[in-house]
Amino acid sequence: MTHHIPELQQIIQRALDEDIQTGDITTNSTVPANMRAKGQFIAKAPGIIAGLTVVQLTFAQIDPEIRVTPHVQEGDPVQTGDLIATVEGNGRAILTGERTALNFLQRMSGIATLTRQFVDRIRHTPAKILDTRKTAPGLRLLDKWAVQLGGGHNHRMGLFDMVMIKDNHITAAGGITAAVHRVREHYHQKFKIEVEVKNLEELHEALSLHVDQIMLDNMSLDTMRQAVQIVNGRVLLEASGNVHLNTVQAIAETGVDLISVGALTHSVNALDISLLLDVNPCVS
Repeated sequence: MTHHIPELQQIIQRALDEDIQTGDITTNSTVPANMRAKGQFIAKAPGIIAGLTVVQLTFAQIDPEIRVTPHVQEGDPVQTGDLIATVEGNGRAILTGERTALNFLQRMSGIATLTRQFVDRIRHTPAKILDTRKTAPGLRLLDKWAVQLGGGHNHRMGLFDMVMIKDNHITAAGGITAAVHRVREHYHQKFKIEVEVKNLEELHEALSLHVDQIMLDNMSLDTMRQAVQIVNGRVLLEASGNVHLNTVQAIAETGVDLISVGALTHSVNALDISLLLDVNPCVS
């Protein structure tokens, strides 16, 4: 994600502006201006760490002299009590950036942790776990990066990089065939095309159009197995709808190639992480 650093910095600056605005009035009135401090990011629950780079960038935007030292790598598992990273520098700057840094780290680690749980459930199959566009507005880059760090894969980034013809598009266009033809008239072969189908009849129609990917929407396990047999490897099949940790293994075992999971990013449980601060009473 290093090529996205400018975009990451914009996201971080918006978050800092939202929190700080005219200044951290509590810290500025209680903490000596030149006090040095050292903090430890500690895991309060087991999980997968994601977002250390964002933590470093967050503190750098507040004070370039703050030093963040990771003690684990992005995507590493941690247990309760593990030291994740240390931060050293001006005490005021650390306290001012603490909540924003933790918000990013906890959310991204929560996404990575859940993603890893889904990935682990289907490791015995060739299927891959995909994210969706059900991300927090303004945080899609971070949400999707966290999915990667958890072992999942990114679906399209947005409306601009892949065609996905869903039920409302099909209705508006007058059918699957009409929708696909309109896309090809507009863009020729510029973008990959995925079509959502609700039954095997629609599957046959989409298959005849030689699209790149077909989404099996809320199909039963038996119907998905039939779809896999019908397609026989000719096109990627994505299962979608009502995918949970207790259902994903059975879905993967039908033989589908991809399984999209909206819950990875739309129902995030942040990983519990604390920043424990130790201040040096001798100011610098």
